[in-house]
Amino acid sequence: MRIDALSKRIVVMTQMCEDRETTFLSPEWIPAKRMMAVGVLFLSLVNVLQAQLFVSPSGSDTSAGTIDAPLKTIAKALSLVTPGDTVYVRGGRYALTSTIAIPKSGTSNAMYYLFAYRDERPFLDFSAMSVSGSNRGINLNKNYWYIKGFDIWKAGDNGIIISGSNNIVENCSFSENGDTGVQLGGGASNNRIINCDSYYNVDPSQGNADGFAPKLDVGTCNYFFGCRSWQNSDDGFDGYLRPSDSVTTTLEQCWTFHNGYLKSGALSSGNGNGFKMGGGDNSNADSLRHNIILKNCLSFDNRVKGFDQNNNRGSMTLLNCTAFRNGTNINISAGVKTGSIVTVENCVSAGTGDVLLLPAAIQLTNSWLSPFVVTDADFASIDTSGVTGPRKSDGSLPDVQFMHLAAGSDLIDAGTNVGLPFTGKAPDLGAFEYQAVDARVEERGNLIPHSTSLAQNFPNPFNPSTRIRYQLSVDSYVTLTIWNTVGEVVSTLVSERQSAGDHEAIFSASSNCASGVYFYRLHADGVVISKKMILLK
Repeated sequence: MRIDALSKRIVVMTQMCEDRETTFLSPEWIPAKRMMAVGVLFLSLVNVLQAQLFVSPSGSDTSAGTIDAPLKTIAKALSLVTPGDTVYVRGGRYALTSTIAIPKSGTSNAMYYLFAYRDERPFLDFSAMSVSGSNRGINLNKNYWYIKGFDIWKAGDNGIIISGSNNIVENCSFSENGDTGVQLGGGASNNRIINCDSYYNVDPSQGNADGFAPKLDVGTCNYFFGCRSWQNSDDGFDGYLRPSDSVTTTLEQCWTFHNGYLKSGALSSGNGNGFKMGGGDNSNADSLRHNIILKNCLSFDNRVKGFDQNNNRGSMTLLNCTAFRNGTNINISAGVKTGSIVTVENCVSAGTGDVLLLPAAIQLTNSWLSPFVVTDADFASIDTSGVTGPRKSDGSLPDVQFMHLAAGSDLIDAGTNVGLPFTGKAPDLGAFEYQAVDARVEERGNLIPHSTSLAQNFPNPFNPSTRIRYQLSVDSYVTLTIWNTVGEVVSTLVSERQSAGDHEAIFSASSNCASGVYFYRLHADGVVISKKMILLK
């Protein structure tokens, strides 16, 4: 089948990423000790509460760091944490004059957590910083950190610079910084940027500040999901390299628009592209490979190009993407290196803006191919109202009608199965499945559980396999992990975005797993649930 061939091509580009394993933990209870009784093997969980430190604008760095006696600065809290600890930052304005430097690395079994407290929103104000290449807002050069829920404003350079690996940055915003909002470099690998916004960033030359930039000397296997990037002086997403080569980056359900403009609406002197997929300069101008995979991504109203090759010589895969009213909607017109492949399938180009693709590109069921003729009537709305609106309570993108397909469009059920979820008899074309916002949710409404839950595994005890079922009340990024009684991760069964509803996973104990008690932990939608199971050999 054709889908198998496409899957194999993507696996080749992402094999290193898939082989890596990032465990998303939570600052909750973890198993810590094994106990023995004479004549009987008795295993039980001893819960150890990891430390929680609190920070508040009204706190004091001589305080105990409790919720009632919080610290005043994030820097002080970070100096006190040990692996597995959580720093909770209360809402309010934090006036900062220097970079927040992440001081130490966690591990796959014990991450560090820097979280906004509950639904509060800390505003990190760096406006007193001078514009300088060393004046970043947050310097994340360590590994295994989970940062969530912050607004970073007016740093003198990047809002955050990431050169560490295996980190998560979720539900943060980066605006009006003196360079790119979120930049990954220095070998940064296997990081996940989830549901973040980056906008109004501008550097003095106006030619460097992007929204998100896995570029220059970046590492591989970085992943962006549900991110928005708008009105940055240079590009929305920039994958330009120097000197990195043959790295892979995946972007899924990301929106980029109005780049190449200043906050005032005036034209910038930057490049003005939506997704710049790679490229190099000087002696490497035509040799570097940034293998980019874009799924269900949307690019519109960018001043120059929506999806731009920028002399990238790596593989570029666009699946179910939509380009609307960019200067040029899609430009992948130059050659790529031997072994690299350009794949463009189920994509939509609408409004003004040409599509320029090299003859060797693999194309199937795109809107500019016969028999399709795209007009404004194919869409429920071409009104961009709401695209910068508030995110939903779980941090996901807002529901808008913009560029969703209208009833009767011949783009519905007209696509090729490329392995992405779809409704109907075949995938639709473009970034949004028809009725994904309204009717499909209504149809599923009675099936969606009211809360996230984790069932007892069955069978239990088990040997060697058992079934684990769970329910999600909202679409969530899910991790399901298996632990032994000394706090070691035995297996990660799930680490991906999943839709609301019923799910299950199978755990098959390896020959190295001894009889005894194990624990399985679900982390989804801010909820962490753990249960016990018994392996009997």
